[in-house]
Amino acid sequence: MKEPRRIRAVFNGQTIADSRKVLLMHETRLAPVFYFPREDVRMDLLAKSDQLTHCPFKGNASYWTIRVGAKSAEDAAWSYETPYDESSLVERYVAFYWRAVDQWYADGTEILEQPRDELVDKDNPLVSWLVHDAWKPKSPSELVARFSDTMISVGFPLWRLRLLVRTLNPLLFAKVYTWQRGVEDVTSLEISHENLHGEKYLNSPFALVINGEGGVRRRLQGSDAQLDFPVLKDLVALGATDYVAMPLRFSDGQLNILTLVSDRSGGFSTEQLGQVYEILPTISRLFESHALRLSSSTLLRTYLGSDAGQRVMDGLVKRGDGEDIHAAIWITDLRDSTELAASMSRDDYLSLLNRYFDNVAGAVLDHGGEVLKFMGDSVLAIFAIGDRDDKHPEACARALAAAVDAAQRFEAFNEERAAQGATSLRFGIGLHRGDLTYGNIGTAKRLDFTVVGSAVNEAARIESLSKTLKRRILMSSAFSESIPERTTSLGYHTLRGAIGEREIFCLRGAPTP
Repeated sequence: MKEPRRIRAVFNGQTIADSRKVLLMHETRLAPVFYFPREDVRMDLLAKSDQLTHCPFKGNASYWTIRVGAKSAEDAAWSYETPYDESSLVERYVAFYWRAVDQWYADGTEILEQPRDELVDKDNPLVSWLVHDAWKPKSPSELVARFSDTMISVGFPLWRLRLLVRTLNPLLFAKVYTWQRGVEDVTSLEISHENLHGEKYLNSPFALVINGEGGVRRRLQGSDAQLDFPVLKDLVALGATDYVAMPLRFSDGQLNILTLVSDRSGGFSTEQLGQVYEILPTISRLFESHALRLSSSTLLRTYLGSDAGQRVMDGLVKRGDGEDIHAAIWITDLRDSTELAASMSRDDYLSLLNRYFDNVAGAVLDHGGEVLKFMGDSVLAIFAIGDRDDKHPEACARALAAAVDAAQRFEAFNEERAAQGATSLRFGIGLHRGDLTYGNIGTAKRLDFTVVGSAVNEAARIESLSKTLKRRILMSSAFSESIPERTTSLGYHTLRGAIGEREIFCLRGAPTP
């Protein structure tokens, strides 16, 4: 509505806006805001910033910092430069945060309190759910489901709600949760980092919002419908009438996305979008708490391993926390790595190491083992044995299968290198079975969740012996006894640092590398 009075705004003793053409805008349940025509604003005292926000019924707002003399107010003014059609009256108008301005005047009289009206206290049915029930869901999927169900229950014409949450994961960029009316469960989809280079993502509203370019509102009905993204054409074919993509900002500034789709004629009302917009800052914190737990779990599994990571999540976080376990120990080492590192660029050597780890550690994971540590070019892994008295545990068979699989993968890798004119690579694997301590070791401020014990040291010594005996896979007698039909003795040998000799075994029928 047009403000009948002359409104003037003063900052640091300087008039920064003065007009008789001010609009008084009611912004959902917020206090009314004065919007000044740009020609009546001292734009020379404003410096445009990178800040950008989205209003689902006005569009994307650009921001300016006020600078007068030595005083400034960051992102204190905003304007909808290309507003949506239904809010076109605010185009080329500028608004100021009430508290950022030093004095406000109406017809020469100072305004001491910000204008208010009955809209401030108007009920928002989503607020009650937010206060009393939104904290109850135990997962992002459940929160998406409850949020969507609540919107339906209070009359929102919601057909589909989708949430994109970015993750801290070396393989995944984000997880997408989708609720759709008539579908029983919330579905989830993982977006890899590679997906970000595909046309489907690059030509989507998701890319625009994640890049910080605000939000998207598209009316999908009528001859003038703006179908500028392929997904909008797909939605129209399914009967959609309205599409909204809103930035969902976490406390650290990370941008995520909430999208709403309606299939009712006319789509969402301004009031309904205002109600969602009002609770976004609070509900984003609820989604953030779920996302943080998911990211923590993902990071722990990525850097510690799935079992070790879960143990830490379950509370084993103090130095000394852990337990005694019995396991097959799996250690591998790349030969001639020092010479390789010296002869290659850093990037090429890291690429080579990652391919090597894909082969050996990948085999461990594929056969149900737990990769605990990458030590330079070595891998430490275990296959837990539940019953230490079991003479032929299935875990030892899986550990040996992983070793054979790693060797086969390595041969294929060497054939690939040979085709490129590169030299073949060599590696060794040591297998042992014994008792271990599995838990937190280190300093009070820097811990490592791993296995320690003489059995680990013995497995490392056995692997080292593979260089001398020229066998790719070597086993201790304790390990060999679990699968005697697949092994053959290489006699007794002295292990570095060990007292006495140990009988060493290799895979029956295996050729020397």
